[in-house]
Amino acid sequence: MKLVSVPVETLSVPFRDYSTWVKITSPERPAPAALPLIVLHGGPGMAHNYVANIAGLADETGRTVIHYDQVGCGQSTHLPDAPADFWTPALFVEEFHTVRGALGIGDYHLLGQSWGGMLGAEIAVGRPDGLRSLAICNSPASMELWVAGAAELRAQLPPQTRDAMDRHEAAGTVTDPEYLAATLEFYRRHVCRMDPFPQDFLDSEAQMEAEPTVYHTMNGPNEFHVVGTLRDWTIIDRLGAVEVPTLVVAGEFDEATPATWQPYVERIPGARSHVFADTSHCTHLEKPEEFRAVIGTFLSAHDPADAARN
Repeated sequence: MKLVSVPVETLSVPFRDYSTWVKITSPERPAPAALPLIVLHGGPGMAHNYVANIAGLADETGRTVIHYDQVGCGQSTHLPDAPADFWTPALFVEEFHTVRGALGIGDYHLLGQSWGGMLGAEIAVGRPDGLRSLAICNSPASMELWVAGAAELRAQLPPQTRDAMDRHEAAGTVTDPEYLAATLEFYRRHVCRMDPFPQDFLDSEAQMEAEPTVYHTMNGPNEFHVVGTLRDWTIIDRLGAVEVPTLVVAGEFDEATPATWQPYVERIPGARSHVFADTSHCTHLEKPEEFRAVIGTFLSAHDPADAARN
């Protein structure tokens, strides 16, 4: 496949007393009706690196693709001394609208991966002007469902792996090498099934480990031991407020098990789902072309020209 070099611009957007780093990927050949896509990364606190390849949609669909590092991580302002109650979904909803306003974006599509999908749903239930579609990728509708799904997947791990997890979590020794090795076994099955992990994934993970404030405060030490401020989060009872076309995607072996994302499909009017075979939580890294094809088709179906024909 011929590679096309697309223009990329980076800038900083003032947000409160902080700064949010933004990357804008513009298409080489813009499609007149193609609305911009704003991508929300996961974590919280994992930065945009591991979802950077979604920018391929710029060339493939003729639309601008916008990534940004949410405050507290990546190339945005770090706040290691902020109190736990500073880190709320409302903070990141506010940041999103600040970025969108600073860029002068009117109508747009929104895609969120993992925590980013949760954030996307938080944005969508507010019925903001300009939002034309929502893609929720590998995301739970509540942390209670997420924890229950993780427990089911942990039960399928080898006995010695489960024992190591249980012992170290009970003792609070979650940085012990034995515990980290057990965690890696879970990740290779249900987070990213690529061996070795791709560099974009490693880059996001490395920056989180270097500055873990957001991830550790809101989530916890890893994907399945959720003890942070998000542990009681749910959006299930608010999903009926989402008015835009919604696509929910997940991987066959995703740590976001079907029970975790089914409420999105059941409660958002007209929402539909797509499960990618032989993938896990990082579907977009494991099957990037197939992922972008499915997302691109969905976005194009809800660009203005297509909407007018339907």
